Amino acid sequence: MEYFATCNGIAVHISDSQKGEKCLVLLHGYLETLNIWDDFIKLLLPKMRIISIDLPGHGLSGTNKEINTIEFSADVVRAVLEKCGVQKTYIMGHSMGGYIAIEAVKRYPQLFEGLVLMHSVPFADTPEKKTDRDREISLIKQAKLQTIARLGIPKMFSPNNLRRMDEKIFEIIELTETHDPEGIAASVEGLKARPDNFEFLKECETPLIMFFGAEDYHIPAERAQLLAKELPKAEAVFLASSGHNGFLEEPVAVQSALERFMAL
Repeated sequence: MEYFATCNGIAVHISDSQKGEKCLVLLHGYLETLNIWDDFIKLLLPKMRIISIDLPGHGLSGTNKEINTIEFSADVVRAVLEKCGVQKTYIMGHSMGGYIAIEAVKRYPQLFEGLVLMHSVPFADTPEKKTDRDREISLIKQAKLQTIARLGIPKMFSPNNLRRMDEKIFEIIELTETHDPEGIAASVEGLKARPDNFEFLKECETPLIMFFGAEDYHIPAERAQLLAKELPKAEAVFLASSGHNGFLEEPVAVQSALERFMAL
């Protein structure tokens, strides 16, 4: 079931399967929409209730105008759960969605039974990355969002999967036309301003599983392995044939590890 609800002051596009003893909230990544999960959700139903949303500034959801902070987006997630009548859930965030998922667990720990990070890390932007984001905001304001998508989205996949995933890549790029460029610029501002949550994850008592791709352009394998070593309480899953989109590139492996984590 898809519908809209006002959450934390903005309209949010929500998809809710509504059935299942355990619940999983899915948060997509930068320039994606809730549709990114469509194929993966089919592997999980009817074993669990699945809720996904278009995050602030993306797809059909509203935006906080000047800046969609990670904190603001985490409060949107909490409001969505309240609208859906959910008292306990697992939360899974892909890339940017992972930043928001961490912040939601930090702000509302009582809501979450487990945290799933899909190709996402807890660190704040470096000064160099902030400069890159400023350049991206400038390009967005020059009406070049589609150019950014065409150049950036193929890099989310392992080079070995590009031909096989051609249709999915085209679909993701095509769906970026649903974004309001002002909302995307506000989201990039939020990414640039996000806090470093590494120390929080080190102390966090919420069960954590992290997925990494061996061929991830954005998170090199060495960095992923170091993070896994620094978070010994967390489970780390390394996907040998994935880039930055393991739930699309190796969906059955991700499904198996996720269902084990959720004790299904």
